[in-house]
Amino acid sequence: MIEKGTTERVVITGMGIVCPLGHDVETVWQAILAGKSGMAKTTIFDASTFPSTFGAEVKDYDPANYTRNPDIHRHGNRGSGFAVGAAAQACKQAGIDIETNEPSDGIDRSRLGIYLGAGEGSVDNDVFFAALAEGWDSDKKEMDWSKWAEVAFGRMDPMRELEQEPNMPAAHISMLTGARGPTRSCLTACAASTQAVGEAMMMIRRGDADVVIAGGAHSMIHPLGVTGFNRLTALSTRNDSPQTASRPFTISRDGFVLGEGAAMLILESLTSAKKRGVQILAEVVGYGSSSDAFRVTDMHEEGRGPIQAMTWALSDAGISYKDVGYISTHGTGTTENDSIETKASKGVFKEEAKNTPVSSVKIMLGHLIGAAGAAELITCVLAIRDNTAPPTMNLNDPDPALDLDYVANEPRKMQIDVAMNESFGFGGQNNVVIIKRYQE
Repeated sequence: MIEKGTTERVVITGMGIVCPLGHDVETVWQAILAGKSGMAKTTIFDASTFPSTFGAEVKDYDPANYTRNPDIHRHGNRGSGFAVGAAAQACKQAGIDIETNEPSDGIDRSRLGIYLGAGEGSVDNDVFFAALAEGWDSDKKEMDWSKWAEVAFGRMDPMRELEQEPNMPAAHISMLTGARGPTRSCLTACAASTQAVGEAMMMIRRGDADVVIAGGAHSMIHPLGVTGFNRLTALSTRNDSPQTASRPFTISRDGFVLGEGAAMLILESLTSAKKRGVQILAEVVGYGSSSDAFRVTDMHEEGRGPIQAMTWALSDAGISYKDVGYISTHGTGTTENDSIETKASKGVFKEEAKNTPVSSVKIMLGHLIGAAGAAELITCVLAIRDNTAPPTMNLNDPDPALDLDYVANEPRKMQIDVAMNESFGFGGQNNVVIIKRYQE
């Protein structure tokens, strides 16, 4: 047990992912290096009349394959189901026993925490909209709530409705692992799981936990989610070519592709990892967070929020921008994000900006919203492990105004010892995590 007030080094000892490219880390990584796309026609619901008729869905997945007790997870929403699989994988790699949840693995469950970035679960759409239809009084142009109640109370599953709460994925992971330490959820949209990892690192540094399961889980591929993003004109509408629709940093970019999934990392104090004798995958060394204080949907035009988050992360890590070998960008493929993110990189990395390789894996994964940052951080760990920067695919018509080294269209073998992961969320939240190759 770590005494409060000490400053512990924090390492990564396990990783797991469930996403449109696959249901395990190595499968997903090899697909990314091969430039494969997880985008296809939407099948979760009929989106044929929507402006965007495609997305990046998780296919052929069953959370029951990852738990000894599927019944306790059977009411889980899609995000919770993905979280169970990703957490189970990460725990297995880190040597955390989820079969018995006993401390024979060297972990005191009261000091095993959870920190997730997650969003709201979807409602039972069929019943919800049936209740709306039955309850609508067309003559009075208002809801008849007695008719609504007749349908809703008769057919809605209360456990499924409870699963709308954004803390439910964390609850399922707690049941899976027996974790009884600090459990927290953050709701900073697309920046949430990067924040979760950063705050989990701080939690361990403070001595509040020895091990934290950190990451994110989310699914917004449902009628309301797609409608909202389409109305914001944030989604690509390149319906004739889903697999090439995501085009960050190009002149033809027209938005991101909505995805879903979960990504989890096991963060652990170096003391705990050494005591347990588990493999150390990387070290988490820096975290920076900020708000734009500007607009809900627009980034500040000078990139002041991202600049502050990157600068603070470097300061927290105790390193210079010159030490960073690779940047995993937020890279959504919206006109605004790519331009301002490029400007922010130049503001922080100065003369090294054009010499520091950057890429966006959202092109293959889709935008996993609350799970995006953790999924992309996993690719940073693997980039360091394999000394390989993943590619920015579909970069065939680069925007001449964007002039960084975007690792265009194929992976690049190179020495990577330090990687920065950037996530920027609607509402103006910015979170940045820095990891490095572990050394004694």
